[in-house]
Amino acid sequence: MPHALFPSLLTVHLGLDDDASILDFDVDGVLRPLLAVGLASVPEDAEQAPHQHRKGQLLYATRGVMHCEVDSGVWIVPPQCAVWIPGGLMHAAQGVGEAQCYCLFVEPAMAPALPAVCCTLAISPLLRELIAKAASFPTLAALHGAQERLVATLLDELAAAPVEDLHLPMPRDARLRHLAALLLAQPADKSTLAEWASRIGMSERSMTRQSLEEMGMSVGRWRRQLHVILALQRLAIGHSVKAVALELGYENTSGFVTMFRKATGKPPARYLAEREARKI
Repeated sequence: MPHALFPSLLTVHLGLDDDASILDFDVDGVLRPLLAVGLASVPEDAEQAPHQHRKGQLLYATRGVMHCEVDSGVWIVPPQCAVWIPGGLMHAAQGVGEAQCYCLFVEPAMAPALPAVCCTLAISPLLRELIAKAASFPTLAALHGAQERLVATLLDELAAAPVEDLHLPMPRDARLRHLAALLLAQPADKSTLAEWASRIGMSERSMTRQSLEEMGMSVGRWRRQLHVILALQRLAIGHSVKAVALELGYENTSGFVTMFRKATGKPPARYLAEREARKI
């Protein structure tokens, strides 16, 4: 099950009671197609243990950065994106940078077109407004009329939302898990692949082959993806691009920006600006 990769964990609070954790609320007991909770703030010291529920869950970040961790990996949720967590999947969600989010719970039978695996989704302005409207519905009351029609449209739009590649896969092999832990603990370490392989008791060739088989990417690409995740977290709490570059072991800002552009298709400032623009 997930281990703590990042410092602060998520506790979403119900709009009806600011002192009630969503974990104390039986979301599976609400028998309707969709339950929306928000807008919720994520306290810096909030924690959430790994858990699961029958309903699928959507975490939609409107501020800060959130991520969801499951056995197979980590999905990050920058502003104006969401992570989809299929029903029955053990998971733990976390927030960074005074994150705010909406939390949706969807009956599996009502979302057959939604992905069967955890993933990060881009949220369009229309979908954002549908989510906000659904969150205004009474928490325990049954849906009817216009509410039912809005939820049906919301589910259609959600099923059509594009998947974004903000996934950090986790390996099954114990040695590669150890490598992942080392890289997470020392993201700025500039050791060569041969040196990393030696530390975990593998040859460089075996480490490369095994990482491709288990994670679908090389160790070098995995490390770049990790840097993107850490960069988004730190940029979201106000760190400058230059500071983040140095924190992650880059000799200069241009090297970091080049890496970020290769991983996401955009430089950091443009990537974050476009996320912010989705609020408009």
